[in-house]
Amino acid sequence: MCGATSRPCGPSCTSCSCTQLCWARAKARATAPRSALVASSYTDGPSERTPLLQSPGGPHQDLRVNFVAGAVELHKAAALERLLWRACRGFLIASFREMEQQLEDPVTGEPAPWMTFVISYWGEQIGQKIRKITDCFHCHVFPFAEQEEARRGALQQLQQQSHELREVLGETERFLSQVLGRVQRLLPPWQVQVRKMKAVYLALNQCSVSATHKCLIAEAWCATRDLPTLQQALQDSSSEAGVSAVVHRIPCRDMPPTLIRTTRFTASFQGIVDAYGVGRYQEVNPAPYTIITFPFLFAVMFGDVGHGLLMFLFALAMVLAEDRPSVKKAQNEIWQTFFGGRYLLLLMGLFSVYTGFIYNECFSRATVIFPSGWSVAAMANQSGWSDAFLAEHPLLTLDPNVTGVFLGPYPFGIDPVWSLAVNHLSFLNSFKMKMSVILGVTHMAFGVVLGIFNHVHFGQLHRLPLETLPELVFLLGLFGYLVFLVVYKWLRVSAASAASAPSILIHFINMFLFSRSPTNRPLFPGQEVVQSTLVVLALAMVPILLLGTPLFLSRQHRRHRRRHADQQPDETKTGLLDSPDAGWGSDEEKAGCPGDEEKAEFVLSDVLMHQAIHTIEFCLGCISNTASYLRLWALSLAHAQLSEVLWAMVLNKGLSMSREIGVAAVVLVPIFAAFAVLTVAILLVMEGLSAFLHALRLHWVEFQNKFYSGTGYKLSPFTFNVEDE
Repeated sequence: MCGATSRPCGPSCTSCSCTQLCWARAKARATAPRSALVASSYTDGPSERTPLLQSPGGPHQDLRVNFVAGAVELHKAAALERLLWRACRGFLIASFREMEQQLEDPVTGEPAPWMTFVISYWGEQIGQKIRKITDCFHCHVFPFAEQEEARRGALQQLQQQSHELREVLGETERFLSQVLGRVQRLLPPWQVQVRKMKAVYLALNQCSVSATHKCLIAEAWCATRDLPTLQQALQDSSSEAGVSAVVHRIPCRDMPPTLIRTTRFTASFQGIVDAYGVGRYQEVNPAPYTIITFPFLFAVMFGDVGHGLLMFLFALAMVLAEDRPSVKKAQNEIWQTFFGGRYLLLLMGLFSVYTGFIYNECFSRATVIFPSGWSVAAMANQSGWSDAFLAEHPLLTLDPNVTGVFLGPYPFGIDPVWSLAVNHLSFLNSFKMKMSVILGVTHMAFGVVLGIFNHVHFGQLHRLPLETLPELVFLLGLFGYLVFLVVYKWLRVSAASAASAPSILIHFINMFLFSRSPTNRPLFPGQEVVQSTLVVLALAMVPILLLGTPLFLSRQHRRHRRRHADQQPDETKTGLLDSPDAGWGSDEEKAGCPGDEEKAEFVLSDVLMHQAIHTIEFCLGCISNTASYLRLWALSLAHAQLSEVLWAMVLNKGLSMSREIGVAAVVLVPIFAAFAVLTVAILLVMEGLSAFLHALRLHWVEFQNKFYSGTGYKLSPFTFNVEDE
C-alpha cells in the first residue's frame, strides 16, 4: 500500500518511496489462485516467508537483480538520489552512507568528504539510465561481480593488495626517513658549499675577459700588508692548475675603501663611529679615543656605584659566556644588541662605579669610606650651643672659618657630610655644571687637535695656519678662558672670602659686552684688558677662517694654470715618441694622481660657499656645543634625583613600616622586589639608554665634526666568514 494515498502501489506510483519490490508483491498476489489468497488472508506466516522472486524455471527465470556501487561528493549525494528515483520511477533500491575518512579531490587535490552508495536494480534499461546518471555526476563507480564466489574472490584480492600496499608504504616511509635523516646531517655542509660556489661565481662574473678569451682580468682592492699572502695564495692555486697568475699594483684615481681591523673588544666602539659614517681612506679614526671618552661621558651622567656595578656584572657575565654556542646563536634581537656591545657595557659599568665613588652615591646613599673632613664638635665647643639654642634651631650651620670645623678635603670624591646638608643639591649642581663645561671644552679642543694629523697626512699644510690655528684661538680664547676662570676661582678663593667671591657668569657676560660691573670685583688684576684682548682676537679669527683657505687655493690654482700654459708650447714641438704617454703600455698606468683632477675642477664660488658653511658651523657650534655639554650635568642630576625618589618612596617606606622582625621580613619581600624591578626598569634600562644616547650625540656632533668627515666606504673583501658562521 502507498504510504501517502493508502492505495495499492503500481509502476506509476510517485507519492511515496515505494520500490519495485512493492509492485512485484502486488503482481504476485494478483496472479495467485483465489484459494491461496484466502489462505493467506487467514495466516500471516506463509505470506512473510514467500520469496519476492519466483524460483528459476518459472515465467521470471530471466529476471536478475544487479548492483552498482560507487562514491560521489557529499554535496551531490542528495541531487543524485532524487534524480535516480525520478528517472527510474522507483524501480531501484539506493543506499547512501558518508565515509569516515576524507578522499582526495581529483580536481583540486585537497581532501574532501565523500558519500558511498549501493544501488540494486533489475532490468537492462534501468541499468543504462543509472550508468548515465552516475557519469553525469562524475561518480567513481566500482565493478560489482554478479556471482557470490567472484565477489568473495575480488574481496580477498583487494584485501591482499591493501596489505601489500601498506607494507610497501611502510617500507617506503622507513627508507625516506633514513634518507631524510642522512640529508639532514649533510644539509648544512651542502648549504655552505652552495653558498661558497655562488660567491665564487659572483666574484668571477665581475672579472673581465682578456682579448684572447683565455684568461680573466680582475681589479680589486687589497691591503698592503695582505699582498704577500695574496700572491702566495695565487701561486699555490695556479701551480696545481698549470696556469700562472700575475699580480700587478696599478695606480688609481678612485678613493680607496677603508679597512679597519677590529677585535672583539674594539668592534662595538668602531660600530659607534661607523654608525655616524665610515671614515675616508687614511683619515684619523676616532674609535681608539672613543674607547675612553664614550664610557667616561656616559658614566658622568650615570654615576652610581650600585647601578654601575649591576651593569658591570651583567656585561661580565656575557663576556665570560661569549664562546658558548647557545649564547652566540640566540635569535632574540634585544639580546643580540646587548651581546654585541658587551665590552662597551663592561667599560660603561666600570666607569660608572668610578664616577659613583666621586659623587659618593650608591643607590642614592652616601658611603663613609674615609673619615669626614668636617667636625661638628669644634663648632659646638666654640659656638657655645646650648640646649635652648638647639631646641630653637633644628638645622645647624657648619662654618669652615671656625678653627677645627674643616679639617681638610675628603681623600676621594664628595664628603659624605654633604648628604646631610640642606644645600646638598645646590653644592652638587655648581660642581657638576662647572665640571661639564671643563670636560666639554677639553673634548672639543682635543677634536680640533686631531684635525692636525689629517692635514699633515693629506699634504694640506696650508690648513694648519689658516684653519686649525684660528679655530684653536677662537675656542680657547673664549671658552678656554671660561675654564681658566673656573679653575682659578677654585684655587684662589678661600672659605673666608667665599661670601664675597665674584661671579664667573657675570664676568663672562661682561667680556662680550666690553663692560664691567661695579658690584662684581675682578678675579685678578688686569682682567678687563685680558678679556677685551681675547674677544678681539677671537673675532679677528673669523675672517681668516672665512677667506684664508679659498684665497690660498685660488692663488695656487692660478699659479698652476700659468705654469701649465708655459709648458704647453714646448709640448707641441715634441714628437709623439717623446711624449710621456708613449712609453706607457696600459690604460691603468696612464691614471694620474688625484691632485691633477682636483686642480682642474677648482671653482672659487664652491670653495667659498663650503668654507663659509664651515666657518659659521664652527663659530656658532663653539657656543652651542659648549652649552650642549651641560647635558652631563642635567642627566647626572636627573639620575641622582630619580634614585633618591625611588629610595624614599619605596624602600625607605618598607624599612620604616614595622620594627618587628617577623612583620618586617614579610613586608620587605614584596617591597624589595618592587624596588629591584623599578631599579632595573627605570634607572638601569631607561636612564641607561638615555645617557647612552646623549653620550652618542656628544661624540657625533660635538667631537667628531671637528676633524672627522665620515665620507668613505668600507672594504668588502671576498671572504667565506659569513657562510662559515
